[in-house]
Amino acid sequence: MNENVAVIGGGSWATAIAKILLNNREDLYWWVREPEILDGLQREGINPLYLSGVEFPVERLHVSNDIEKVVGAADTLVMVVPAVYLPGALQGLKPGSLEGKKICSAIKGIIPGHDQVVCEYLRDAFGLLESDLAAISGPSHAEEIALNRLTYLTSASRNPRLAGHIAGLFSCEYVRVRCSEDIYGIEYAAVMKNVYALAVGIAKGLGYGDNFVSVLVSNALEEMRLFLEKVHNISRNLNSAPYLGDLLVTSYSQFSRNRTFGNMIGRGYSVKSAILEMKMVAEGYYASGSVHAVKQNFQVAMPIFEAVHAILYENRDPKRVFRQLESLFF
Repeated sequence: MNENVAVIGGGSWATAIAKILLNNREDLYWWVREPEILDGLQREGINPLYLSGVEFPVERLHVSNDIEKVVGAADTLVMVVPAVYLPGALQGLKPGSLEGKKICSAIKGIIPGHDQVVCEYLRDAFGLLESDLAAISGPSHAEEIALNRLTYLTSASRNPRLAGHIAGLFSCEYVRVRCSEDIYGIEYAAVMKNVYALAVGIAKGLGYGDNFVSVLVSNALEEMRLFLEKVHNISRNLNSAPYLGDLLVTSYSQFSRNRTFGNMIGRGYSVKSAILEMKMVAEGYYASGSVHAVKQNFQVAMPIFEAVHAILYENRDPKRVFRQLESLFF
């Protein structure tokens, strides 16, 4: 069977994923919204807005801003639209367009208004089978994939055959992929690490040093453990790549837009001004609001999450909030 694969999304992570997939595919279907990206990919084989140094062979791309056309042509879809925009992007689909497709989420966020991670949302909103849903997770920065730097990913699905299939699509010389059945745990961990990276950014913006940040991150991992045990209690090794590894790279890397966003807040930017200045979506901002809503259903102490939420959504002073947070560690 000559399977067709499509990428849904036009940002930096979508561009990096398209680069990976073309290592194993003769051609690739690709939906993008922005006319400038569409024109750049069709004419020159580059995304002019994100990772513009990555060059694609134009003859191997089927790029369109008609989502129904791209979805209809594909057997496997890789969703890479920021979570906050995903429902709007899928509005253009006809009823039943996603049925029978193999769908992999590469989105690290919670759907606002639904308070669900992406695979939960797709399952419930579109009546899809869990056996057709998968997630791919890091630690992974798009900028390093653009440079062919060795990256380890995890393909997760309740369906082991689908997890293996997705692993095969993503595996190449510079990408190694392992499989897992912890699809929802890995999705929630990918959401949470963005909020913790934002907390690290706030701390650095306030002038805290690496000693404090190391304690902040170690406490964040414990918060993650407690939360995941409540929402999806299965056996998992939290010290492995999609959990601790993704938390570390997002918290410490220069490429982390969530850390950058937090740093701006710590240095005195308002939330609105920080959002306007950043060119890419900092998923941690939206995730902190959504996880705050989700956690109300569970009895779990999450002081770091509450601190970030208080700063971003309650207009609390970052200095005072972090002073209170200091006394809770140890």
